[in-house]
Amino acid sequence: MTTLSLRALNRALLDRQFLLARTDRTPLEVIGRLVALQAQEPNWPYVGLWSRIHGFTRAELTALVEDRKVVRSTLLRSTQHLAAADDFRRLRPLVQPVLDRTAGSPYFTRNHSARGDSTGHGVGLDPASLVAEGLDLLGDGTLPRRELARGLADRHPGHDGRILAGEVELRTPLVHDPATAAWGSWGNRSAISVTPAEAWLGRPMATTTETAKELVRRHLAAFGPARVKDVQVWCGLTRLGEVVAEMDDELRRYSGPGGGELFDLAEAELPDPETPAPVRLLPAFDNILLAHADRTRIIGDEDRTRVMPGGAQVRPTFLVDGRVHGTWSLGAGTLRLAPFRPLRAADRAALEEEAGRLLPFVGGTTVAYGDPPPPAT
Repeated sequence: MTTLSLRALNRALLDRQFLLARTDRTPLEVIGRLVALQAQEPNWPYVGLWSRIHGFTRAELTALVEDRKVVRSTLLRSTQHLAAADDFRRLRPLVQPVLDRTAGSPYFTRNHSARGDSTGHGVGLDPASLVAEGLDLLGDGTLPRRELARGLADRHPGHDGRILAGEVELRTPLVHDPATAAWGSWGNRSAISVTPAEAWLGRPMATTTETAKELVRRHLAAFGPARVKDVQVWCGLTRLGEVVAEMDDELRRYSGPGGGELFDLAEAELPDPETPAPVRLLPAFDNILLAHADRTRIIGDEDRTRVMPGGAQVRPTFLVDGRVHGTWSLGAGTLRLAPFRPLRAADRAALEEEAGRLLPFVGGTTVAYGDPPPPAT
C-alpha cells in the first residue's frame, strides 16, 4: 500500500479545492464540487469562491441565491451552509439525524420544561408537535425568525421562543431568504426570515435511494484522500466505517504519513507533491480547515488555536506554500495581514499582491500588517 506524505495530501486537497489554480468552472459547479460552503456569516462564501474561480463576481452568487438555485440553510455539522438546491434536497435528509441529535442536546431540552422547573428532562413539549406548530405558523410562506419565535412563545408560555424556533429550524428544513443569504453587511444579520424548504424550492425533499455512500464519495472528491474519521467529522454522521467497508470495489487505499488507512476514489488522480502552491486568502469558516479530524495537511497543530480560538470562531486565513501561515481581517477599509512567522521576501510580495487583488472585492482601500492573534490558552 502506497504511503502518502503530508505534502502529497496537502497538494491533493488544494487541487480538489481549486486552490492550486483557479478554475473556469461556473460558481454552481464549484459549489457542487465543494458540496457546501460554510456560511454562518453570509459574505464569507463569496470570498471563498473568489479565491477559487477566475473572474468571479459577487453578482454571480447573488443571482444563484435569488433564483433559488443555491440555498442557505442548516446542513453539515448543524451549521449554516450554502449548497446547490438539488444537493440540499438530497443531502439534508441524510444528515437529519445529526441535526436531531443537536436539537436533543440540553440547550434545547431544558427549554421543554416550563420555566422554573429545574429537572431539565424535557417534560412538557413533544418535538414532533413543536415542528408541526412551527410549520403551521409558517404555512407555505416566509416569516421573520423573530415572529416564528414569538408565535411559538405565545403557544407555550414560560418557554423561550427563540430556542423553540431554533429547534424547529434544526428538526425540519427551513431556507433563509436572499436578504439573509446574499452579500450585504459583514457579520451575522439581525433580521433573518425563513421559509419551509419544500415551499421555497417548489419540490419535495428527496426520499430516494441516496445513502451515506454518497456522502463518502462527495467528501473524497472534495477533500480526499481521507480517513473514515475525517468524513465523520465533516458531516457529523457516525459508524461510517461500515459504509466504507461496503465500498471496497470503488475505493483505493493508501497509508497516511503517521500510519493509518486513507481512502480515495479509485479514479481520483493525485497531483505531483512538488507542484507549487500559490498564496491564497481564505474566508472565515472555510471548510478546507474543518473537513478532517487530522488537519495537519493544511494547518500545524501549533497554529490551530490562533485560527480556532473557541466560541465557534474560525478566523480568515492565508496560505503560503499551501499551508496556513497567518490570519487576516477587514476593518475600517483596511485589510490587515497577520503572519504567524516571518515571510520570505518573495512570499511577502505574493501575499501583498493577492491581498491587493481581493481588496476591491471586499470593499477595502488599504492593505496593512498587524499582530497575529495569540494562541488560545
